[in-house]
Amino acid sequence: MDTQGPNIKASQFGAEIRSKHFSFADGYRPLNHGSFGTIPRMVQDYQRQLQLETEARPDTFIRYTYLQLLKESRSAVAPLLGADPGEVVLVPNATTGVNTILRNLSFDQGDVVLCFDTIYGACAKTIQALSETCPVSSHQIEITYPIEDAEILRRFRLAVEEVKVQGKQPKLAMFDTVLTFPGARFPWEALVATCKELGIMSLIDGAHGLGHIDLTNLGEVGPDFMVSNCYKWLMVPRGCAVLYVPFRNQKLISSTLPTSWGYMPRDERAKTDPHEYFSRLFDKVSTTDNTPYCCIPLALKFRSEVCGGEARILEYCKDIALQGGARMAEILDTEVLGGSSSSFQHCCLTNVRLPLTLEELAIDESCGKKVAKWMQELTPAEYETYLPIKFYDGQFWCRISGQIYLTLDDFEWAARTLLQLCERARKGEWAA
Repeated sequence: MDTQGPNIKASQFGAEIRSKHFSFADGYRPLNHGSFGTIPRMVQDYQRQLQLETEARPDTFIRYTYLQLLKESRSAVAPLLGADPGEVVLVPNATTGVNTILRNLSFDQGDVVLCFDTIYGACAKTIQALSETCPVSSHQIEITYPIEDAEILRRFRLAVEEVKVQGKQPKLAMFDTVLTFPGARFPWEALVATCKELGIMSLIDGAHGLGHIDLTNLGEVGPDFMVSNCYKWLMVPRGCAVLYVPFRNQKLISSTLPTSWGYMPRDERAKTDPHEYFSRLFDKVSTTDNTPYCCIPLALKFRSEVCGGEARILEYCKDIALQGGARMAEILDTEVLGGSSSSFQHCCLTNVRLPLTLEELAIDESCGKKVAKWMQELTPAEYETYLPIKFYDGQFWCRISGQIYLTLDDFEWAARTLLQLCERARKGEWAA
């Protein structure tokens, strides 16, 4: 679907858009967009302008101008989630959003948070920390890719039954839109439906969500909570994330994280409309640089007018990841994780196996992570890039992010770099 305006000529993706609109250093290969994202120059310039306005008239901007810009940003991002602007607020990142939800919920003795062992590390630690002060525990469901969505759903149902057999209550399930590693689209829609059927609340960690996959059906699918970073794939400055809380659940949110000026004690909240309270609660949360929140409309304008629209962006990022991953596997004489599985065909990340084995290195699995970390940390130190390399299920894998500023040449370069790293590992450099 072409979403360009009639008088707008979209830029050519790849080298052209990279040189015209992004600020990467000469010689740097940006192959890991999924971790921290980046922003086009026009958004960068706008943020700097807002920061200058803040310093020119601090009180005017922070007390008044910012609130209007915040309202405009919420209205701009809500349609991407199929949500009402009143159901979305902005927070610094997905981790903050997850903490905000978990620390606002009430837990009873025996309550359990269900998650998968692919959960993002910070989220797993949040549940662990919560269990030290609240009567709640976690139950992790083990999965290893490649795995079909139907099997993931089956194991989820089995885990729910297992928790109940133990005399506990599955209170909430947390799962991803797209996994951090391995990079794969997760069956979040089906899991939300299963949670509704089983009477379990759902919290979606959509860190790799907006700008990565189409989420316009989120409001219709209807999870209980969802948070998605805007700075990763939507090209908004760090840090900015959208927290979705449908109207039906806003009464459950009493405080931001940290608690700030919007908070009201329980007896005062009881006299206030919960939707108005929820909206005001997040207007001002301590004093910080909130200019990233204000950049959402311009980032979306860049994506629409310069890039030709969300559909064109997503199609290119998905296709370059698929083609690039296949080309890397060809050069490395290995494989792409998941092959033709739909979980890997419908996201902008590719996972390629390295031609390196434990046997070649004469080590056991306990050293696998150490070797992977050594190779990974060598990439920014000596190769002007960053390649996420993990030891997963007995093999070494590299995750590459597809993005509009990449070409097949970038993936071929990554494969050649990985060949060098593997050879250096075989020579024992990792143990030096």
